[in-house]
Amino acid sequence: MMKYEQSRPIFFTSLLYICGYILFLEWLYPLEQVTDTHNLTVFVIYSAFCFVISLFQIKWWLSFILKGVALLFIVNHLFFETTFLSPIWMEQLFLDIGFNMDAVLSQAWYQLTPMFRSVLFLLLIWLMSYLLHYWFVVMKKILLFVLLTFVYLAILDTFTVYNGALAIIRAFIISFIALGVANFSKEMDREAISFPWMKKSAAWMIPIVAIVAFSSAIGFAAPKYDPQWPDPVPFIQSSAENASIAGEGSVVQKVGYGEDDTRLGGSFVQDYTPVFQAKAEENHYWRIETKDVYTGKGWMNSSEANYVPTNRIPPMYDNTVDTEELEATIEFQGNTSFDKILHPYGFKEISTHRGNAYVDLNSEAIQLRDEGFEVINDLNTFTVDYDYPTFNIDKLRETPTIRESLDSYTQLPETLPERVKELAKEITAGEETAYDKVKAIEQYFSTNGFTYQTTDVPVPKEGQDYVDQFLFDSKVGYCDNYSTAMVVLLRSIDIPARWAKGFTGGEEIDSTSDYNVYEVTNANAHSWVEVFFPEIGWVPFEPTQGFSNLSDFQTSMADTGAEQDDVLAQQDQDEQQTPEETPQPSQEEENQEAEAAMASPSEGNSSFHWLYLVILLVILALLVFIGYRTRFRWKTIIIKRKFMANWNAENYQEAYHYVMKLLRHRGDGKLPDETLREYAVKIDRKYSTDEMKKLTQHYEQLLYRQEIREVPRTEIAQLWQNLIKRILA
Repeated sequence: MMKYEQSRPIFFTSLLYICGYILFLEWLYPLEQVTDTHNLTVFVIYSAFCFVISLFQIKWWLSFILKGVALLFIVNHLFFETTFLSPIWMEQLFLDIGFNMDAVLSQAWYQLTPMFRSVLFLLLIWLMSYLLHYWFVVMKKILLFVLLTFVYLAILDTFTVYNGALAIIRAFIISFIALGVANFSKEMDREAISFPWMKKSAAWMIPIVAIVAFSSAIGFAAPKYDPQWPDPVPFIQSSAENASIAGEGSVVQKVGYGEDDTRLGGSFVQDYTPVFQAKAEENHYWRIETKDVYTGKGWMNSSEANYVPTNRIPPMYDNTVDTEELEATIEFQGNTSFDKILHPYGFKEISTHRGNAYVDLNSEAIQLRDEGFEVINDLNTFTVDYDYPTFNIDKLRETPTIRESLDSYTQLPETLPERVKELAKEITAGEETAYDKVKAIEQYFSTNGFTYQTTDVPVPKEGQDYVDQFLFDSKVGYCDNYSTAMVVLLRSIDIPARWAKGFTGGEEIDSTSDYNVYEVTNANAHSWVEVFFPEIGWVPFEPTQGFSNLSDFQTSMADTGAEQDDVLAQQDQDEQQTPEETPQPSQEEENQEAEAAMASPSEGNSSFHWLYLVILLVILALLVFIGYRTRFRWKTIIIKRKFMANWNAENYQEAYHYVMKLLRHRGDGKLPDETLREYAVKIDRKYSTDEMKKLTQHYEQLLYRQEIREVPRTEIAQLWQNLIKRILA
């Protein structure tokens, strides 16, 4: 019997601790994919070493030496080439530690060396070996760690490149085995059950393993419903970004076409929901409307909408512009609909069995209206005929700029800072023709430190101009920033320009001999610039970094090589237009950005943020661990002082109940059918003392006779304290 009582705890503790170690490994495995951690095998081996030492409960001083020497050996293996523990090795180690301590004290987290970060990580593993031993072996309360493991894996699987499917299955199996073992062990201790056949541990493990294996197999093989809820990641990301930048006056919005452009700026969340599919021969802009009044914060129109039949307005371009008669079919996806008609440049008419087309003379937005002049906005499909233009660069250069009847397209707010106008003059100082000035401004953004990004984009503060902020302060943004800035710069030098919005061409998903099929999503929502050239018309330009102009330009073969390059840049139609998102950089640019991120924390380096978090977690975990391990000792001191200072029945009763609570925590709780005297005898027998019996006699005397004054206070206090020490030993 005694042999069984000694062997059972060893088996249970070993099995539980192994399960805890396997779950802990699930925290380590993703690090190679989601961080810049290398040599993960070394950290796994060190964690196994620490867990084995904690499992066998080696003396604390010997455990400290073994784990410390192993830590130094790993650091030497990873970062030193000199002899282990040699004077040179020690000198280099202390120099590195001194440098990192200075960086910590100055809060220069990005200066911490890889060696110091590895040491912190090894110390965290060291600490976790103690914590998990206490949770799994001593307390047998493993549910919290199991839940944290699932949350950790689910977050990594959702927000990073790590695929946590198999990890979650492994964690499920190990967790249920550990929970079964822990609860079975608790019940046996509580009920004092012992069976001779339990010596064969495999016998009682069979039901647990069988149930877990069966449940896992059913869950893995059973058919599963498709997701019933929309993906929460965009919402969570938008909420997080909104909270992080709210203090800076920024907002986070969802990308897509919108009507209200009075206040531009702020970050947005990508949305790749399909809007429509287009069957067309060419990939080009899908225009919706233009706006002509810049307010300093955004865009609006100078007059109320005035819709007239499309057959009452002249063609979009002069007859000197070469055009090609084309046809495109638009088919909306899902429940998407617009009250304005998507149309290419050169729109002529819309083919549909419902209503007639009307155009707003100011914004050039086109609507379909019925006989009662009500807007038709529930079309599923329609066909547009258009004369697709090809602009001749020679004619554009020869065309002068005039302002007659175009004052609204050179309008600027009185609050526009003068430095914006000065910049426009500086950019175009060396250009002679209007076209060359337009191209100089269009190309200015690609060579002067501007960055295309959709996050951390500020909204102008009160009294701050949207364009001025973009040009001189932030230099970061997306299409709205670039296109608005170009229009304002052009107007500053009296070149008529306006702001156009709609969609880019989308992604080609199919093709035939007659047409291509393009899918356009919310992420293709876009804005660009239109410039007026007399005897030609409104010509589109594309200042946004990473985007190419989808209109067609040509020049004569006799032109210079520079002009040929200009045409080729404009005629890059074969490459699919990038949606409204960050353009994909080249490998060289990625390497440069990575080096810059490692060198400067101000550019969003996340490594030192992770390090800061690790240090904070280590400190908090250490404090929690120390407080939790010593909580009974602190409470013992408090209770002793309490009943020694005020010797009464209530305080002595609290002290006695505390002893019983401590015994119950150690697995020696009082059984329901036991009397206090029987219980005291059992405890004294276990701890080889008679202190519990004496304390119980005094407690019964107090409980039934209320004779607190006859109880020797000093003697009882010493008995109580001696028993506490035995229990906590």
